[in-house]
Amino acid sequence: MRLYSYNLNGIRAAIKKGLIEWIKNENPDVVCFQETKAQEEQIEKQLFEQLGYNTYWYSAEKKGYSGVGIIAKRKPNKVFTGVGEPKYDREGRVIRADFGEVTLINVYHPSGTSGQERQDFKMEWLDFFLNWLEELKKERPYLIITGDLNIAHKEIDIHDPVGNAKNSGFLPEERAWVDKFLSHGYVDTFRLFHTEPHRYSWWTYRFKAREKNKGWRIDYFFVTENLVEKVKDANILENVVHSDHCPIMLDIDI
Repeated sequence: MRLYSYNLNGIRAAIKKGLIEWIKNENPDVVCFQETKAQEEQIEKQLFEQLGYNTYWYSAEKKGYSGVGIIAKRKPNKVFTGVGEPKYDREGRVIRADFGEVTLINVYHPSGTSGQERQDFKMEWLDFFLNWLEELKKERPYLIITGDLNIAHKEIDIHDPVGNAKNSGFLPEERAWVDKFLSHGYVDTFRLFHTEPHRYSWWTYRFKAREKNKGWRIDYFFVTENLVEKVKDANILENVVHSDHCPIMLDIDI
């Protein structure tokens, strides 16, 4: 299966920029979207259905904010939304699809850039999410986790590690959380295949950052260790432009 993950920064805007045509040409098996910024009734689902996809959406209560979705050629056995905690679920951050023994988790982690209150919320969420995953793993041990972490893990994952050392998204405590997350048996698939620097998945719209490749790698595909041998390729598609993010890709034999 070929899976893509893509923070759209607004699905309606991305569609106007050619998202549907790109998906038609690429023809992936599954695409996970984050930051749809739309209620389900505002999404032109038929555009994806006409390409042969089953579509599943989970929106935030607040209009024009957050939201995740999955489109899949193969119909999942089951789809679940949320994590069972209202203060997180009202923001539309997690959607899960089970394909046989394998569970796909699509997550949009909070940003902490708007102030200390949201940074505190982000750190609380990160610990909650890991605990939630660990409980899920007891009954569903084969996991693929993808989405926008809003964290660059290591210095290689950000264009200016020194200048951003005190900025949300590269704070020591956030990076330490990723270390802890990986220590629980999750694997960053991109780094299985790519050790080179200057590979990013998000660029600010300001300062011609994308043109200068001054970016951050904050979008990931993780798998549980028991799926690593099934992973055939992982990459970042930097040249695809419908958003301030670009898509990431995972090829996995399941």
